[in-house]
Amino acid sequence: MRKPFQNPLSILKILFGLLILSAALLSPGAFADKPKKVNLPKSYESKLAPEEITDADRTFIELREAAKKNDVFRSQQLAAALANYPYDDYVAYFRIKPQLFDSGGGARADTGADTQVNTFLNQYQGSAIADRMRNDWLLVLGKRKDWSNFDAEYAKFIVDDDTTVKCYVLQSHLAQGENASKVAFDARSILIDPRYFGQSCQELVPLLVQAGGMTTSEGRAIGRAANEMGFDTMSRRLGGEDPIADVVKMAKTDPVRAYKDFQQIGNRYSKENQAVAWGVIGQFLAKKLDPNADDAYRLQQSLGYNELLSTESQEWKVRAGLRAKDWLLVKQAIEGMNPTVRSRDPAWTYWYGRALKAEGQDAKARESFELIQDQFNFYGQLAREELGKSNHAPARTKVSEQEIDVMANRNGFIRAQHLYAMNLRFEGNREWNWELRNMSDKQLLAAAEYGKRVNLYDRVVNTADRTKQEHDFTLRYPTPFKDDLAPIAKQIDLNLAWAYGLIRQESRFIMNASSNVGASGLMQVMPNTAKYVAKKIGMTSYTSQQLQDRNTNLTLGSNYLNMVLNDLDGSWVLASAAYNAGPGRSKQWREKLDGPVEGAIFAETIPFNETRTYVKNVLSNSSYYASVMQGQSQSLKQRLGIIAPKAATQSDLP
Repeated sequence: MRKPFQNPLSILKILFGLLILSAALLSPGAFADKPKKVNLPKSYESKLAPEEITDADRTFIELREAAKKNDVFRSQQLAAALANYPYDDYVAYFRIKPQLFDSGGGARADTGADTQVNTFLNQYQGSAIADRMRNDWLLVLGKRKDWSNFDAEYAKFIVDDDTTVKCYVLQSHLAQGENASKVAFDARSILIDPRYFGQSCQELVPLLVQAGGMTTSEGRAIGRAANEMGFDTMSRRLGGEDPIADVVKMAKTDPVRAYKDFQQIGNRYSKENQAVAWGVIGQFLAKKLDPNADDAYRLQQSLGYNELLSTESQEWKVRAGLRAKDWLLVKQAIEGMNPTVRSRDPAWTYWYGRALKAEGQDAKARESFELIQDQFNFYGQLAREELGKSNHAPARTKVSEQEIDVMANRNGFIRAQHLYAMNLRFEGNREWNWELRNMSDKQLLAAAEYGKRVNLYDRVVNTADRTKQEHDFTLRYPTPFKDDLAPIAKQIDLNLAWAYGLIRQESRFIMNASSNVGASGLMQVMPNTAKYVAKKIGMTSYTSQQLQDRNTNLTLGSNYLNMVLNDLDGSWVLASAAYNAGPGRSKQWREKLDGPVEGAIFAETIPFNETRTYVKNVLSNSSYYASVMQGQSQSLKQRLGIIAPKAATQSDLP
């Protein structure tokens, strides 16, 4: 077969063609007429109508996509055609950013964009996109090991939420002579989730082991955590060869067999390796809801080495204890947690209190519940009930029209609205959230009210959620589209507060929300589910295009929610889980119970991370929605109920 570009004449023809194409692309009129000035509606009290998307806007969207792919040539072409575009900072960012990263997304140490980056950071200092550029630039400087410039830029980094950057910070400290044990202490609070370990974290761990800040066992433990999640190459980079790698592999694929086999061969390993192996086996048994998980973790607990368990193994140790009603194991598991893991989720504070209460240590249990009683989340509500307090929406703080008017003129919100109109939610959220920095509670409520008036309900929720002392739960738990949803819910006797709690979790009221698996609309209905429900309720004229219609989406989603509720014996916990993961899985998880359990324990031990979080949030939301709607305190425990084992039966529900 003839190789491409073998003929020199062909090469000349192609190059000539590219020159002509480039000239055309770079001409002022190639992509757009002169971009129109962005004019947002003056009256924010009216609905935010879709703005006219100009040819320049479309070019801007295309530029963004080219930048995401780190396509330098295409980004340069498109940026050149947007010389007069209102978002000159984003145009410049999308032009420069591809020069900093390779096609695989890795930072390039050899980029020649230093001057461009420094000019950009100076020109747009104090903006959201400048902070994003600084994040990117820190990755480049870290890759170069240019610690002097890295430290100078890091001091100006505002958001500071990038684990890879944080690992470079610790590399810098180590390179400049900071005590390795101190650096390792800081690293333990960062190296929690291997999914966010970039190259810098994979370099940091071996450096700390070499410097004596971490033991070889600690390095292996961090590598093992990556292996548990399927990051085999990363695992070897972090911790080298793992003496129990075969056990980990077996536990991931067949934990029941791993449990039986290790009972026979475990004594061939050192005490440390036996302990961590039982921890891994316990984790994967627990994720299968296998009752032997409690036994595996008991064996691990007797051997010790809790600090060498992965975050997943530490958390599932608690869940295995909960499922088995083994309150001693629950207590020991939480006490043995990495402090960062323990403090990042109020679940462990609540369940520690419950374990103390089960031991009769009521005073200490109360202290634990008091630590989270002011949190407006699932476990904050449960903690208040343990303290004998009611769950109700706090007193409403109102804001004035003048305070709302101020928000209407803030540049970040104006920019965000136009980005939303182009369906660039990631950039829109960045601009909106940047504007919220350092706001007081009343300012946040005014911003949330402004978001409500322009129908940006996801921003309403996100903004109102941030208040600390002054609150407005009508904004934190808004009820848009009530004229559509309430009659639907009433007709099928569906609890309206629960329906709103689910929508708040599913789509945050974003009309055109869509998931990577094809769910769409306010209630994130899957196409096949919509078709099934439409047939069941006699919607004979239904077509898939109608799923984007608000009323149709609410009708189909509400009816499906009611169907799964009836199919699962009226349990909101089971039905919420079914809406997210499918009715069959809810039934399988219930079937594996050894006996009746609290709804909270069932929710916490759901094997799927997404579904577990989803169910807790939906039920917590529902409780507050009921409080806002009815003006009465609510019992989350009552909503959760008791889940009893029951043989799984098949239904035709999708």
